[in-house]
Amino acid sequence: MDGATTPAKVRTEIQGRIGIITLNDPSTLNAAGVELMESLTAAFDSFVSNRDVRAIVLTGEGRGFCSGANLSGGGRITDAPGGPNQSLIKVYNPFVSAVRKSPKPLVAAVNGVAAGVGASIALVCDLCVAAESAYFLQAFRRIGLVPDGGATYLLPRLIGKARAMELTLLGEKLPAKTALEWGMINRCVPDAELMPTAMALATQLADGPISLGYTRNLIWASLDAAWHEQLEEEAYRQGDAAGTEDAREGILAFVQKRPAQFKGQ
Repeated sequence: MDGATTPAKVRTEIQGRIGIITLNDPSTLNAAGVELMESLTAAFDSFVSNRDVRAIVLTGEGRGFCSGANLSGGGRITDAPGGPNQSLIKVYNPFVSAVRKSPKPLVAAVNGVAAGVGASIALVCDLCVAAESAYFLQAFRRIGLVPDGGATYLLPRLIGKARAMELTLLGEKLPAKTALEWGMINRCVPDAELMPTAMALATQLADGPISLGYTRNLIWASLDAAWHEQLEEEAYRQGDAAGTEDAREGILAFVQKRPAQFKGQ
């Protein structure tokens, strides 16, 4: 149609102190083509740099969270024969790595399918809430490829080697209820309660002190750190936290026996 505009593949809004990112290509179940990923990265970066945003929620429009990389017309970066996948090196990996290092906590609200790199995007968030109808899928075996987006790092650490092998080698759907039982996600709720639950969790994070960002980064660092390294890292981050306005308010509120009013500073 003349004059028609293409809807943005990523939509953003701010509710209070929470930045909401919605993958917005429902006709593909929000397949993560390069264009969508670039928009997702820009949205994430804008919320990280916005001092008024203190927690981030990531979800998908329509019947799916993210169906994985867009294998049909997704703007895939051409690979050199025998070399690394350039789409991963230049687009996908930088995004999941940036989320891992985020100074602000993230909540994934998974509706419908979270497949391939879509599952990685959900699981790299700090808290993951899934609707009862949602499921996770590592379908790479069906197309002769390997799990990516950090899946081979995240899954063994979340659910153990045996279950990670089962998911990736057999390529079967994992219902949200089972993902919860396995310890892969934090909540499994009725579909109608997905966003209210995710927003309630994000509100707790957004109303908390700036030290929550230090805490989530410490937990991520612990996955690769030796004991003595982690203890030292805790000591340094505790020093950072102690110098914040939020820590001063928290201690004063404790002494005065009242709820603390944190500002994220």
